[in-house]
Amino acid sequence: MGKSTVANLFKQADIPVFSADDTVHKLYRSEPTLSLIEHTFPSVIENGKVNRQKLSKVLINDSEKLQILEKMIHPLVQEKEEEFIDKARQKGKKLIVLDIPLLFETKSENRVDSVVVVSAPLEIQKERAMIRPNMSEEKFAFINAKQISDKKKRERADFVIDTGKDLENTRQQVLDVIKILLKN
Repeated sequence: MGKSTVANLFKQADIPVFSADDTVHKLYRSEPTLSLIEHTFPSVIENGKVNRQKLSKVLINDSEKLQILEKMIHPLVQEKEEEFIDKARQKGKKLIVLDIPLLFETKSENRVDSVVVVSAPLEIQKERAMIRPNMSEEKFAFINAKQISDKKKRERADFVIDTGKDLENTRQQVLDVIKILLKN
């Protein structure tokens, strides 16, 4: 129970949620992204698709390649994000959640009105991550090293949702945040 659970709790409360990760995965399956990746990282394409495991291995071992990929992908994700926000506004939504894993690291916090950080102790984060398919100790360490510390995220956040407890506690925290944000 972490970021995905919190995103689903916002959705259950009828708050639109844009997932940067889901958008990246969709982009990997479509043009022109697929051709860009194939041109730049030909070894990660199998049967006309991005093999995310292979891509992950390439990126873990080469930070320059990661930067190249991010320069290709981030503008496309931001474009999809803007489309999502426009659609939600057209529907009269007063609150929109942008689920952006590297919000501070990409200096994107200025694009939002409030920052909600989903937090849990590192041991719990690791335990949850290791359950995911294709996760390894090396990949977890790589992902964690790219992020600013949980302590710094908490300090920079407007709201912190602690997911180190049970689901009901997390649900209540989400509802409390929604209530406060809709008042403003």
